Parts: sequence; structure tokens; C-alpha cells
Amino acid sequence: MQERYRTVARAGVHEIEINKSRFICSLAPAATEREAQDVIQRVRKEHSTASHNCFAYVIGADGGVQKASDDGEPGGTAGVPMLQMLVRREVRYVVSVVTRYYGGVKLGAGGLIRAYGGAVGEALDTLGTVVRQRFRLVTITVDHQRAGKLENDLRATGRAVRDVRYAEDVTIEVGLPEADVEAFRGWLADTTAGTAVLVLGGEAYQDA
Repeated sequence: MQERYRTVARAGVHEIEINKSRFICSLAPAATEREAQDVIQRVRKEHSTASHNCFAYVIGADGGVQKASDDGEPGGTAGVPMLQMLVRREVRYVVSVVTRYYGGVKLGAGGLIRAYGGAVGEALDTLGTVVRQRFRLVTITVDHQRAGKLENDLRATGRAVRDVRYAEDVTIEVGLPEADVEAFRGWLADTTAGTAVLVLGGEAYQDA
């Protein structure tokens, strides 16, 4: 499994104009193909009068799912260069839709490839990207007396505290790099005089 991956920082839109044609790139994070398709359908509905709504998406931390569509543009001049831009920038879990409003001037195959790929590249530059790191989720159960200090110590040492729940005891969920788990066990035992209980959970990705 990939230790980390890059994705778009936020959903957004970036527009460029080339020879009177408008190219509007909509970028959004997408955790699944279904989410990607939902974004595509929303943009198509929003720009139902556009000449083309071409798309490309990459799903999976390893980029295992890649799809693209030219939506009526000459084959290989729209969806493929969009997908190539996403892959070249190494972004994952992302969907891009480039909407074109034709301006009356033909761009030729080379011009279309540069326009569609360029729209995605500029959108990535504008919206920014973030790196997400794979973490092991661990749940710590500790008494109320030690909980406040433990939470402060966790945050002070740069640990990723994801959740804190107060009940009969206090439960703190933390994300740790897999390689740090055993060292963390020792640190936790020292910090809480062996009173805290640690349970390993599943894996997740979060901002590095």
C-alpha cells in the first residue's frame, strides 16, 4: 500500500481563454469512482449548453483507476492530455472536468491537447495540492486524571490527535506512522505510568 499520495487541496474552478474558446476546468477530490461520476454529472448539468464537457479522473493512492473522456472532441485531444497532466503531477483521488465553449476558431489537434492539458495544470497550480500520509489508527483509553496532560503531551510532540471522547474513561484516537507504533507504546507507558490501554485500529490517510 502507498505510504503517501498527493491530491488537490480543495474543489474549485479555473478558466482560461484560447482563441475565443473558453476552457473551464472544474477540479475536485473524489474518494471513489462514484464520487467522481457525481462531480462529472453535476458539471454537465451546470454547463448543459457547452460544446464539450471532457473529463479525467484518477482514483486510488497507487493511481489504480484511471478514466478519461473526449466528449466529442477528436480522439485523444482532450481526456487523455487531461489524464496525463494528473498523472504527471502525481495527484490521486481527483476528478477534473474541462468545459469548452467553442469560440468559432479551430485549434487543431495540437492546440486542443495543449488547451485541455494546460487547463488542468493551471487549475492544479491555482487550487494547490496536499500530501496525505498513511497512518495506523490507535485508540488510547486513560483515566480522567491523566487525560488532560496526555492530550497536551500528544499534541506537543506532534502526534495527530483525531478524536477525544469523554465517558467513564477518556478515549483518545491518534494517527501514527506504522514505523512509530512500537516506540509509541513505550512512550505511552512511561508517560502514563503504565495505566493507559492502547488498541491498534485500521489504517487511514491524513494530511502529512
